[in-house]
Amino acid sequence: MYLLYDLILLVVAAMLIPFYLVRSLRYGKSRRGIRERFGFFAPGRLDLLRGKQVIWIHAVSVGETRAALPLLKGLRKQYPDALLLLSNVTETGHAVAEEIPELDLCFFFPFDLSWAVRRVLKQIRPDLIVIVETEIWPNFVRAARQQQIPLSLVNGRLSDRSFPRYRMVRALLRPILGSFSAFCMQSETDVERVKILGAAEEMVTNSGNLKFDLQVRNVSDEDVSELKYRYRLSPKLPVIAAGSTHAGEEEMVARTFQRLLTEGCDVLLVLVPRHPERCRHVAEMLGRMGISCRLRSQSSETDPVLLSGEVLLVDTLGEMLNIYALSDVVFVGGSLVPVGGHNLLEASLVGKPVLFGPHMQNFREISRLLLEVGAGSQISDELELGLSLQRLLADRALCSKMGQAGRALIEQNVGATDRTLEVLGRHLPVES
Repeated sequence: MYLLYDLILLVVAAMLIPFYLVRSLRYGKSRRGIRERFGFFAPGRLDLLRGKQVIWIHAVSVGETRAALPLLKGLRKQYPDALLLLSNVTETGHAVAEEIPELDLCFFFPFDLSWAVRRVLKQIRPDLIVIVETEIWPNFVRAARQQQIPLSLVNGRLSDRSFPRYRMVRALLRPILGSFSAFCMQSETDVERVKILGAAEEMVTNSGNLKFDLQVRNVSDEDVSELKYRYRLSPKLPVIAAGSTHAGEEEMVARTFQRLLTEGCDVLLVLVPRHPERCRHVAEMLGRMGISCRLRSQSSETDPVLLSGEVLLVDTLGEMLNIYALSDVVFVGGSLVPVGGHNLLEASLVGKPVLFGPHMQNFREISRLLLEVGAGSQISDELELGLSLQRLLADRALCSKMGQAGRALIEQNVGATDRTLEVLGRHLPVES
């Protein structure tokens, strides 16, 4: 089975190499990522690992990397002398990881070829591997077991869409899950699902969702004014933020924005596509619709402020919380198209009301809780998006009430980091 899997992956990898090369040329990405995916590191890059306790955290992309932030802070506090390494699959996740001060090294996760993962594990020699959410690579797991490296899954989840697929191959999945030392799952539903797939009951814990442990941020009127000045937005106008949008959603948001303007709303839009490299196409789409936009990467403090009807198109990384903080209403993308949604709690961290579409299977529990406490509103389509935005923009008291409800929800659900660290500590004792 593993030989066949290797052969399939080798064919896929051969097809992906030209894709990565084209991307590196087109978007200025580093070719280092291609080498690291095959287990080849630049000379001296791993020298800092010698003689140190090493904790390797793997987070596939941006969402998982952000979710891991509370855990990274907790690990740094509990294991101050250990080296914290984080690997990603995507370039955007890697770019976010490189800005995290708690990390000692960021690199690209290897292709799941048996020889590549063995090569990487022998070079890094981690004392513990921590996989964030649900990244189960058979060869990697097998190699970690063979080298007797403890392997834990944290913030684990099995969505309504992915669980039936895993269940179809649970006979193959059971021995892979048996190689894990611990499963820290987000909810009781996830606990039951991973046990159905073959995880041993004594290995599974309902630790809660790490996203609830992200730092709540107090945003004053002075903070909003300063942020609007920094982003060159009119200080007098309300702002709609549309974050983590995907293809198809930008068009819906832009049409909704135009309707609000024709109905007499003076408002600004800040649009943050999930993948920054798509911004050029989004800007062209806005131009065809007659909407003026400015790229965040090309803005400066000498630019005139953007006025009603104009759009700030964010093609940079690491600014989402600032964008949400200066906004009046937040729409989170990946939810009006069948992607599965993105993190809604970032809006609640800064006390903002959040709107999201019907496709929230990846954030099922969080969306349910936000709806229960009145911190968010779920809309079914483009028309409802417009109606909800119009209602919230006209009612500042309602916006404030929803934002406060979201912050209260976060404060009521903290503790996942401590519970996760307790489990991990069984496999990595604190050094004296």
